[in-house]
Amino acid sequence: MQNPTSVNAELSKLRVAIVHYWFIARCGGERVVEALAEIFPQADIFSLVVDYSTLAPILQNRKLQTSFLQRVPGAKKFHRQFLFLHPLALEQFDLSEYDLVISSESGPAKGVITSPKTCHICYCHSPMRYIWDMYPEYRRGMKFPVGPVFSLTAHYLRMWDHASASRVDYFVANSRFIASRIRKYYGRESTVIHPPVNVSAGKISGKKGEYYIAIGRLVEYKRFDLAIAACTQLGRRLKIIGAGPYEGTLRRMAGPTVEFLGPVSDTELRTNLAGCRALLFPGEEDFGIVPIEAQSFGKPVVAYGSGGVLETVRAILPNEAALDNPTGVFFTESSVSGLTNAMLEFESMEQSFRPEIIRQHSLQFDSALFKRRMSDFVASALRDFRERNQGAVLEDRVFDAFAGA
Repeated sequence: MQNPTSVNAELSKLRVAIVHYWFIARCGGERVVEALAEIFPQADIFSLVVDYSTLAPILQNRKLQTSFLQRVPGAKKFHRQFLFLHPLALEQFDLSEYDLVISSESGPAKGVITSPKTCHICYCHSPMRYIWDMYPEYRRGMKFPVGPVFSLTAHYLRMWDHASASRVDYFVANSRFIASRIRKYYGRESTVIHPPVNVSAGKISGKKGEYYIAIGRLVEYKRFDLAIAACTQLGRRLKIIGAGPYEGTLRRMAGPTVEFLGPVSDTELRTNLAGCRALLFPGEEDFGIVPIEAQSFGKPVVAYGSGGVLETVRAILPNEAALDNPTGVFFTESSVSGLTNAMLEFESMEQSFRPEIIRQHSLQFDSALFKRRMSDFVASALRDFRERNQGAVLEDRVFDAFAGA
């Protein structure tokens, strides 16, 4: 294996473009882009639309090109309503002069057009949920005429999305769960590299927590309604961090023990995590960074046992044998009773959870490991790409070290 310093030196010679679907909030996908920007300080950034106030410092001084949608009134706020224009907007980006393109896919990003000399790697957070597996849920909530228009748009976008997968040379999935969906919807294999999490910021407070916590964008599929109903029914304190279009509905159903904190700073987030009893994570997520962040503070996770959380939390499933050194509890029935039963089970064994063990478990998802694994994967993919193209399409001055590895 090549020396990491040598790999990084050779990667620094590449002309790199990073394509992200949109910068509207600073969530998990944006943090992956930030880590990629650290690996490739020379990279240019491309995105459909950008709210510049949300950009992390590492991206603020980069060359950042937006699509024509940036100039359309309302496109930043209602970017998903412009779904029918996303393929056209992506295909207008001129990436012909780049050696390496990395697309960050959850909304559409991988559909960019690259030249034969360009290696295209897609880091896939998820195939677009609203046109694939979650399409029925999105469609059910739409009235005339929005529903029929969305159905027609989604029909054609699915065909484009599947076809555009062939434009990608290598797929990276953020979890085994997403790897299975890439296989299902695109017919492609992928390499799993878990996304970066700043676990070094976590610490064990040593104090007994007094409340449960739930964190994330307040949208329907994250199932904050279950957490609110369960805590209201049990009379348990719950702090909710985040904002989103479902907030009004959630506030109306919340009892007196539920507190909405809205968006908070990183410092406030860490303070609230350090003081909580456990994280409630009631929705199915593709990966889920929040459970890892909670575990980095030594906090257990009570989660719906499906999706990426199965890879990040060592949890006891109902009716299964005891697990050594668990970091949480799963429930398998997505209902208020399913969550309340899991919370009561957690409380009955709360003293058996060991914060030091829980924090140690989280360290395998540290940002530094992501950057090393991603760098190694890119170097390997570039060697393979060069060999498959008989060395004719990429500049030899960049890849001599890779060819000899």
